[in-house]
Amino acid sequence: MKTLKITLLCCLLSAFTFASVSQNQRDALVALYNATNGNSWNNSWDLDKPVTDWHGLTIENDNIVAISLSFNNLRGNLPSDISKLTHLRHLNLAFNKLEGELPESITELTSLESIQLFSNNFSGSIPSDIGNLENLKVLELFNNNLSGEIPVSIGQLVQLENLNLSSNRLIGKLPTTITELSALKVLSVFDNNLLGTIPSSIGELSQLEELVLSNNAFYGNLPSELAQLSNLKTLLLSNNGFKGNYASLKDQLPSIVDFDLDEVNMKGALATLDTEEGED
Repeated sequence: MKTLKITLLCCLLSAFTFASVSQNQRDALVALYNATNGNSWNNSWDLDKPVTDWHGLTIENDNIVAISLSFNNLRGNLPSDISKLTHLRHLNLAFNKLEGELPESITELTSLESIQLFSNNFSGSIPSDIGNLENLKVLELFNNNLSGEIPVSIGQLVQLENLNLSSNRLIGKLPTTITELSALKVLSVFDNNLLGTIPSSIGELSQLEELVLSNNAFYGNLPSELAQLSNLKTLLLSNNGFKGNYASLKDQLPSIVDFDLDEVNMKGALATLDTEEGED
């Protein structure tokens, strides 16, 4: 009888040990561990210990709300089971060696406020339903191998403040829906294969502080509405096919600190000014 009581006590203690996180969430974490070569992480998890002891997790009210495993030698794919972490607000897996496509299931994590997956080797397209993440404030996917077009649904991320898709292989035009992101402070698509003109409605992004469009195939005249961006501190435009009066634009941006142009375009703009003055 005494042995039975001890056995029951051990079972209860074991159950209590893992009760802090639901089985579904624990399963999702184990799937992440297995899919990314967890036993070779710099800071690995001991799966025999409580989830509360695992490195890089933030737990609130018995729910996983943040995963921070940057610089941790994760190798492999991001598993679709991550969608079971329904309370997740922050996902930071930057500076690892992850590859493969971003699972569509990540768009089911509607509590997410930040996604930081930069400096990996992810490929394929950005999930088309990325706009489902209505609470997202930070989306940083730069320095990967992502291809395809920027999804139109990105315009649904009305709380987004930081959008950085630089140094990928993205194609197509900058979707006009981006100009619906009224809270946006950073828009960076440097070093892709994007093309087309910049929509005049970009002037509606009144909170924008950083606009980085360099090293793409954009063309046409820069919209005069850029001068409405009174909070803009960084405007990088070089290595595109833009036309326009750059010198005049810079003078109209009171907060500008970093202003990057092609030297040939700047000379062209100044020559245009000289010609106009001569005609007068």
